[in-house]
Amino acid sequence: MGLGWCAEGLFVNDDPIATEDQVVLDQVDDELGVKAARNCSSIPISPCRRLYLHHRSGPYQLWQVNKEAGIGSIGGYGDFPAALGGRRWRKECQRRRLSPLCVASPFRRRSGLFVFLGGPRQRPHADLVGYDKLFYYISKILKKLNEGMQERRSVFGQQDEEAIVRLENVAIERSKAVDSAVLGKYSIWRKESEHEYPDAKVRFMRDQIIMGRIYTVLAKSKNKMDLYQELLSRIKDSQRVVGEANADADLHHSAPEKIKTMGQVLSKAREALYDCKTVTQRLRAMLQSADEQVRSLKKQSTFLSQLAAKTIPNGINCLSMRLTIEYYLLPVEKRKFPKSENLENPDFYHYALFSDNVLAASVVVNSTIMNAKEPEKHVFHLVTDKLNFGAMNMWFLLNPPGKATIHVENVDDFKWLNSSYCPVLRQLESAAMKEYYFKADHPSAGSSNLKYRNPKYLSMLNHLRFYLPEVYPKLDKILFLDDDIVVQKDLTALWSVDLNGNVNGAVETCGESFHRFNKYLNFSNPHISSNFDSNACGWAYGMNMFDLKEWKKKDITGIYHKWQSMNEDRVLWKLGTLPPGLLTFYKLTYPLDKSWHVLGLGYNPTIDRAEIENAAVVHYNGNMKPWLELAMTRYRTYWTKYINYEHPYIKTCKLSE
Repeated sequence: MGLGWCAEGLFVNDDPIATEDQVVLDQVDDELGVKAARNCSSIPISPCRRLYLHHRSGPYQLWQVNKEAGIGSIGGYGDFPAALGGRRWRKECQRRRLSPLCVASPFRRRSGLFVFLGGPRQRPHADLVGYDKLFYYISKILKKLNEGMQERRSVFGQQDEEAIVRLENVAIERSKAVDSAVLGKYSIWRKESEHEYPDAKVRFMRDQIIMGRIYTVLAKSKNKMDLYQELLSRIKDSQRVVGEANADADLHHSAPEKIKTMGQVLSKAREALYDCKTVTQRLRAMLQSADEQVRSLKKQSTFLSQLAAKTIPNGINCLSMRLTIEYYLLPVEKRKFPKSENLENPDFYHYALFSDNVLAASVVVNSTIMNAKEPEKHVFHLVTDKLNFGAMNMWFLLNPPGKATIHVENVDDFKWLNSSYCPVLRQLESAAMKEYYFKADHPSAGSSNLKYRNPKYLSMLNHLRFYLPEVYPKLDKILFLDDDIVVQKDLTALWSVDLNGNVNGAVETCGESFHRFNKYLNFSNPHISSNFDSNACGWAYGMNMFDLKEWKKKDITGIYHKWQSMNEDRVLWKLGTLPPGLLTFYKLTYPLDKSWHVLGLGYNPTIDRAEIENAAVVHYNGNMKPWLELAMTRYRTYWTKYINYEHPYIKTCKLSE
C-alpha cells in the first residue's frame, strides 16, 4: 500500500482521501511503509525523487539520500516549497523530465522516517505549488504516528499481569512458526525451553550482572553517583540470589522480583548512559578476560579429567579386595571353571577380553550373554593381571555367565611374553621411559601429553591384542572386546562376515578429519610419509573380528614388532595401541557396517539416541568411563542396567547407580 499525490489531493491505492481525518494511523505503520517502499523502488530512483525526511526535536529537515547528485540538504520544513523550486533542483528535474508525484508512506527506521518520491511525469513541472498541500498531509500523518506511539506506550505501561501473559502467549505461538534450524532450540519466549534449559533464569541474571558492571563504570565516569550506587546495590542483590546456583531450581524464590528490579535499573541506565563505542570497548575487555579464564580452566579441567581417568573408584577397589580374599580362602579344587572342553572348540563363538576391572568385565560378559541367541555356544577368554586374578576368578565363580563358558588367565603366567621377545616390554624397562612416566618435571609433562602418561600404557594387558595367535594358537577366529563396551545385540553374525583375505574387521572412524592417519602418526618422519597415506581412514579398537589364520600367514606380530622397535624414542607416534595398530593392519582391515560399533560415549555428548539404540555395541572410549563419577548421565544407564546393585558384594562396597 502506498500514498499518492496529485493536484487534486492525497490518494491511498488510487482512492482519494477527501479530508485529513481519513488518514488513519494504520496506513503509515511499519509494515505498510515497507511494502510501499518496495513498490516505489521498482521505479528508477533519481536524485530529485528520493528524499529523506529526518525528524529530530526541531523542525523537519529534508535530505537527499542519493549523495552522488551532490545536492545535500534542501532546507527546513517551512522553507521546503521555495527550496524545492530552487534553480539546481528544478534543472535536475527538468533534465530528467520527471515530476515527484508519487509518495510512499513513511516507515520507521532507527534514525528517522523515509519518504520516497517517484512516479512517471503526469503533470507539468510548474505545478510545484502542490507540495504545500502534500506536506501538510504528511505533517498530519507524522503527528498521528507520534500520537499513536505515545498512546501505545501509555496503554502498555498500564497493562495488568493478565494482559502481559496474553502478549507472551501470542509471542510463544509466533515463535513456534520460526525455523528452529536457524535460531536453535533456545528461546526465552518458548515455554518448552523451561524443561530443555533448566538454567535459563540463572543465565539471564548473570547477563544482567555483566551489563550492570558496565553501566557502573560509565555512571562513575560521568559522575552520576546516585545511579552508580543504585546499580551497585542491584548487582549485589542479584549476586546474592544467584550465588552458586547452576539451575533455576537452585535460585531463591525472590529471583523473579530481582530480575524485574534489575531490568528497571538497567533501562534507566541505558537511557542516561548508553554509548555504543564505550559499551563495546568494555564488553571486549570483559570478553578477553573471560577468554583467559576459560583457557586456564580448560587446562585445569584437562589435567583433572586425565587424573580422574587413571583412578579406580573406592567401590570397585573394595569389591576387588573382598573378592580376592574370598578366592584365596577357597579350596583349590573349587577354583576351576566348568566346561573347559569348550575352550578350543572351533565351532563355538570365542571372545577375547583383557581387563583389570572386575565390574567392567562383568558388564561386557553379562550384556553379551543376555543378548545372545545361543549363549551355550559362547566362550569368553578373559586375561587379567596377578593383582586382580583372584577377584576376577571369584566374581565369575559366584556369578557364572549362564550356559556360556568362561576362562580366566593371568598375563604374568605367559612366560614367552618377555623383554627379549616383546619390544614394548623392553622399552618400558628403559630409564628414558620411566622418566617420561614418573618425572613430573619432564618436558613432556604438559597437559597435551598427559593422556599418554596413563598407567594402562605400561600394562601388557593393553598390548596383548598384538599376540592373539600366541595366546590362542588353536583358534581360527576371535572377537576382541574392550572392557569399556556394552553389547546390545547378538554378535554371532560377525563370524559369518567375509573379511576378503583381511586380518582385521573393524568399524572405520573417518567421518571426522581428526580420525585420519595424520592425527595419530608423525608424517614429518620419512618412514611414515613414504609408507602411509596421511588421509587414510582410521578405525576403532574395542570390537574387532580377527582372522587368526590370515594373521599367521601375513606375520602380523612381526610387522608390529618392526614398527614398535622403530618407535623406541617415540618419534613415529606417542604412546597407545591404536597408532601401531593402524600401521600393522594397514590395508589389511575390512570395514564393518557402522551399526556394529558406535563410539564416543566417553567424550561426545551429542551422539544421536537412535544411533546408540540401534548399535550392536556401544563404546565408552574417552575419559568419562561409565564406572566413574565423570560419566555422562545420559549414557550411563546403557551400562548400569547390566549390574545387579542388590548383589551383596556390590551393596557392601556401596556401589550405586
